[in-house]
Amino acid sequence: MQQKILVTQSTMPPFEEYVEAIRPLWESHWLTNMGSYHKQLESALREYLGVPELSLMVNGHMALELTLQAFEFPENSEVITTPFTFVSTTHAIVRNHLKPVFCDVKPEDGTIDETKIEELITENTVAIVPVHVYGNVCNVEAIQHIADKYNLKVIYDAAHAFGVTYKGKGIGNFGDASVFSFHATKVYNTIEGGAVAFSDHKLYEKLYNLKNFGIRNEELVVAVGANAKMNEFCAIMGLCNLKHLDQTFENRKYKYEYYMEKLSKIEGIRFFAPKEYATVNYAYFPIVIENKYGITRDELYDQLHKENIYARKYFYPITADQACFRNKYRKNDLEVARDLSKKILILPFYEEIENANIDKIVEVIKANLTKADCK
Repeated sequence: MQQKILVTQSTMPPFEEYVEAIRPLWESHWLTNMGSYHKQLESALREYLGVPELSLMVNGHMALELTLQAFEFPENSEVITTPFTFVSTTHAIVRNHLKPVFCDVKPEDGTIDETKIEELITENTVAIVPVHVYGNVCNVEAIQHIADKYNLKVIYDAAHAFGVTYKGKGIGNFGDASVFSFHATKVYNTIEGGAVAFSDHKLYEKLYNLKNFGIRNEELVVAVGANAKMNEFCAIMGLCNLKHLDQTFENRKYKYEYYMEKLSKIEGIRFFAPKEYATVNYAYFPIVIENKYGITRDELYDQLHKENIYARKYFYPITADQACFRNKYRKNDLEVARDLSKKILILPFYEEIENANIDKIVEVIKANLTKADCK
């Protein structure tokens, strides 16, 4: 049977290293409730990301949902956000009884179009939730200028942007908070996990309450909270993966450049432009299939699938057009986001993908180009 080439694969530490690291849990029997490994990882990530404060969470979604809750926005307030994102971003807004207002994106990198934000602001607007999509950094200066002008909070969805820096600063230092995902498919993972980076220590206390049922001691519950604590097995996986992260980035960079060497000269395939002064974390390998390529994104997707190559239409459709959100919320013209969603394709990409598999993927892409020329 032909080998499946999946769109992603989890990065894992050496088996023996992880087994040895979890061994003390069989002595302590302390598996959750913010144990010693949870505390170690929280401290290590705060240092690695270069942020003043950091709160670990059970996953990236709950990190965003609880962060929005922590700001205590009035019910039915409006939050300007992007429709070109994973549905989790929009779900977190709606589950807080807030109204997402969809702003179009920029074709060159897929991030929110900061020039179209102001036209969406009303007296009910309380926040902006941009996304550093695929690790592409938003125009943080322009967004902050707008937020300051209208007294809005800025909460970045940085799920794709772990390890990225901009002008020498960790990406978690921008806005009022930045939310990371450490899901198994991310460039850095804790199996499941997430975190919130911020500067105001008062937010740490609020998030602590919200992720721990509001419990402060055996007899005191100070807030109505949820359960969003990271367990010790996940924390240890995070500590182990963090030790190898620099090498992980180097390995991913090599694979990324290998891909680029093979694909960069193919007419009709476009790549996102890197942002000046921003580093790259090589989280994904997105390509945009333009008309000049000769066949559509969907046709290429199907051809790859026939060869057991599982690329992904990430994100299609845009969240504003999903059944649960369609025609329910305000938006400006989402022409760019819709067009991009019909052309975007995420190719299989991960630290240990074999060059031979990249070659196979490229062969299919070039073969379809040849077929298009013969039409």
